Amino acid sequence: RGTLDVSGKISSMFELATGFEMESSGWDNIYLRGLMLGETPSSIKEKMKEIAEFSELGDFLEMPVKYYSSGMFVRLAFSVSTAIKPDILLLDEVVAAGDASFLKKAEKRMNEMIDIAKIMVLVTHSMETAKDLTNRCLWLEKGEILMDGKPEEVINEYLRNMKG
Repeated sequence: RGTLDVSGKISSMFELATGFEMESSGWDNIYLRGLMLGETPSSIKEKMKEIAEFSELGDFLEMPVKYYSSGMFVRLAFSVSTAIKPDILLLDEVVAAGDASFLKKAEKRMNEMIDIAKIMVLVTHSMETAKDLTNRCLWLEKGEILMDGKPEEVINEYLRNMKG
């Protein structure tokens, strides 16, 4: 409970599929999802070509997304969501989509977003991801903070408690 004052652009990658219209084309969904993520009509129009190229979906962008495979859909959603340059980045786990080549490109894009963001909140069960991507960890259980500190310290304590 409480209040939150936010100063800056927030990009949330909790639910990548939010805001997609299944009957509309990939192009229309790039535009709509971009608006949902806080872009202006002109700023998302400027980014559409780059988003399309990153997704590697080519002519499939002309089709309604209801015909996309799950991998194609995640590629499109990831491409739009990561085209936004946030001050505050909210991540739920780390997104993986596509073949090895796309995964490498996606990882690079995620690292760029993390570098640009002033604040990143990462929700994860992966101890390695927490170690690799964060400089502070909160151990939460049932909405209560059990520990707050350096990733290594919090992770070690968490793992000790899980064994006992």
